[in-house]
Amino acid sequence: MKIIGIDPGLSGALARLEVANGDVTLVEVIDVPIVGSGAKQAVDVIQLQEWLLRHGPRHAFLERAQAMPKQGASSGFKYGRVVGALEAMLTVSTIAMTMVEPSKWKRHFHLQGADKEGARGLAIRLFPGEHRFFARKKDHGRAEAVLIGLYGVQTALHVATPAAPAAEVVA
Repeated sequence: MKIIGIDPGLSGALARLEVANGDVTLVEVIDVPIVGSGAKQAVDVIQLQEWLLRHGPRHAFLERAQAMPKQGASSGFKYGRVVGALEAMLTVSTIAMTMVEPSKWKRHFHLQGADKEGARGLAIRLFPGEHRFFARKKDHGRAEAVLIGLYGVQTALHVATPAAPAAEVVA
């Protein structure tokens, strides 16, 4: 089954996971496609829909949008437009969607609050062969998209966590 995990926002990402025989494979991660610049940035809905239709996911797990503390009205409005575009594209592409609470998926993976680097490190440990998707510090949105999708797979579809390489224990 093809699954999409989505970290919404202009610096967000979409991760495509495949689940087969209890195994989860990370296939691809893309940044949310954007057009325009500065205050005129928006989701490139044509490119997004083409990507969704090309890959044909059965289900998407989308992090629930919420107002951020100290976020200005303009930023909040722009964020809301991005989330609305993502939801609309999933709907018109006939992809089932589940909203995921940020606190729930972060607690599931034992991540603390807004620890972006922790999410990136965990994604690298869970999918070491796919390190290229998370190579830059700014790739935390990609890591979060993967973890949101994986959370959905584990909780909604009850599939086990991918086997991470054994960590070295130092006594």
